[in-house]
Amino acid sequence: MGRRGSEVEPVRWGSMVLLLMGSVSFFMVYIFMSTVMRPSSSGDSKMGSLGVGDGGNSEVEVNGGGGCCKGIPNLELWGASVKWGTDLKFNSPEQCCNACKAMCTGKDGPCLCDSWVFCGNKKACGEKFGECWLKKQKDVLLPEKQDSGNKIMWTSGIVFGKGEGVIALQTEYGTLHIKLLPDCSPHSVAYMLELLGLRHCAGCHFYRAESRGQFWDTKGNHIKAASYGPPFGLIQGTLEAQGVAFDPIPSEHCPTIRRGSVAWVGSGPEFFISLANHEEWQKGYTVFGSVLPEDMAIAEKIAQLPTKSDVWNNINVSVLEKTVPLKVQRIKLGHSDLNLSAD
Repeated sequence: MGRRGSEVEPVRWGSMVLLLMGSVSFFMVYIFMSTVMRPSSSGDSKMGSLGVGDGGNSEVEVNGGGGCCKGIPNLELWGASVKWGTDLKFNSPEQCCNACKAMCTGKDGPCLCDSWVFCGNKKACGEKFGECWLKKQKDVLLPEKQDSGNKIMWTSGIVFGKGEGVIALQTEYGTLHIKLLPDCSPHSVAYMLELLGLRHCAGCHFYRAESRGQFWDTKGNHIKAASYGPPFGLIQGTLEAQGVAFDPIPSEHCPTIRRGSVAWVGSGPEFFISLANHEEWQKGYTVFGSVLPEDMAIAEKIAQLPTKSDVWNNINVSVLEKTVPLKVQRIKLGHSDLNLSAD
């Protein structure tokens, strides 16, 4: 039975009020996080902006992001073909990516496929539409690129097997091993691999350090009825190498921030490593990696270094008295050398 006009109006207006309240709530969280992660305009310009994000538990991050399968449009990777696209066709790049992942489970030794190339633009691809080329790189941390640009009709991605895709952020206090997530945040990982190829990261450093305080336990769990900061339980820095042009990175994988999450502030190059689980930050930051659990003690050590107080947009923050330089380096570990369990 249809409602009378007098019954419909309250329902409609009630729905509009709820929608408005939800929008205001989201906006307030966004403003708060932008404030927490960004220095004031009067601060040092090198302290750019910050951003974070990741959901589930840290084991999901370390093992590959929980089901992501993304690539980079307008990019054609080269390499030896293990399956030809003329014989393998799909309807989406995700399906092509998953076909490569299926050959890289780690159960039968090294990955047989570590990169994929898909043609998904019907107009540009023509008869090649749907072709999925599965490939094997000579060096997956330095994938061979055939071409890139707006005229390229291919979408490409890389896949890391167990024990692969781990890079090192070397500091004077120890080395942080980071498991990258190319299937969730491919643009971010492409930038990290670019830094890796430079063999230097002059200008890269940590400049902010805040402990977990009395608000989060050693596993990163928030203590009931405690404040959410400050301190906010993170170390923050920049990955902008001197003399290298930086292009803003698009928003990618934005889960809930967990202990060990490595994420951009905004579009980078400012980044942070979280020492705690931050459900209250919602899903506002691109996570592109996760610190291996055994290395979190090094991040905690940096968070305990001497700091000085500063105010960013009316929020109290702790800035390191002496910045901590870092180098981005490649490593080569066997499967038995890595602990990929959750922190």
